[in-house]
Amino acid sequence: MKVYEEVLNEIRDYIEENDLSPGDKLPSERELTEHLGAGRSSVREALRAIELLGLIETRRGEGTFLKMYQPYHTVELLSSFILRDSNTKQDIVFSKRVIEKEAAKLAYSHLSDKERNELQQVLENDQLTAEEFHYQFFLIIFNSGENFLLQKIWHLLNDFSYAVENVSYNKQFYHLLVHIYMDGKYEDIETLFSSLQREAISGAE
Repeated sequence: MKVYEEVLNEIRDYIEENDLSPGDKLPSERELTEHLGAGRSSVREALRAIELLGLIETRRGEGTFLKMYQPYHTVELLSSFILRDSNTKQDIVFSKRVIEKEAAKLAYSHLSDKERNELQQVLENDQLTAEEFHYQFFLIIFNSGENFLLQKIWHLLNDFSYAVENVSYNKQFYHLLVHIYMDGKYEDIETLFSSLQREAISGAE
């Protein structure tokens, strides 16, 4: 592990130990150097790496502050590198679809009446863009399944897919999924998502 990576871990531990939140000020570069017993250049390099990820911001004349993490910042930075390969782009879209399918299955036995009504409200909302519609619809489904790791992975894939292609499906898909939940036909979830895959293949030919 490089020295600055060790310092990076120590800064993370410092933030956790002192229960710092977005908006809180970090110690100065000099203070961190003394507190961590590390070289100033290593501390500076670690702080730059954190700032590059959008986790902190430096305000001239004020110091360095924690920021609310914005995944789009990291995705925008990384996508220009990892999305050059067309196979990677296809993998992201495919992986996102697989996770959404599993989340839809997981939600089948967890959806409350309130959440079913929320899905219906999204279907009836004509003010949303296609991307907003898709995000709000599946956010209800992921929240219902209560698998927060799966949801975090979906969020990341969803953010990356914005740089690839349209992340939403045709409107009929969402209506059919809601009908499957209402009719209690679990096995139809697999069939519905398989139809998306066939559309994707035929569209690529």
